[in-house]
Amino acid sequence: MTPAQVKLVQDSFSKVAPIADQAAVMFYDRLFEIAPQVRAMFADDMAEQRKKLMATLAIVVSGLSNLESVLPAASALAIRHVGYGAKPEHYPVVGSALLGTLEKGLGDGWTPEVAAAWTEAYGTLSGYMISQAYGRSQAAE
Repeated sequence: MTPAQVKLVQDSFSKVAPIADQAAVMFYDRLFEIAPQVRAMFADDMAEQRKKLMATLAIVVSGLSNLESVLPAASALAIRHVGYGAKPEHYPVVGSALLGTLEKGLGDGWTPEVAAAWTEAYGTLSGYMISQAYGRSQAAE
């Protein structure tokens, strides 16, 4: 990611952070709409999960300017997700739900440049997480 892309992601996320719970509700609603089969991987009460999602996003977004600082946590998270039943093919679906949520939440602030920056950020991190959890060959697919 370029420094300009990092700044776009961080600046746009700062606009979502004040409505974190609403954004998380939108994300999970979208995820379960496009991938209903993953709903069983989550508890019925999603309040704690929504908090974890937004806290994790905040850490990752703030760490983008020093990506090496977030990679150990991303690796551990990826490995934990295997135990929850996550598979490599879930990552693009999660990415789609995330980008759709950001587009809806940011409205006019979702410019082509912001979309490209978020796409790059998600692609970089999800590729890394897949390689950590399932091996490099899975990340390349």
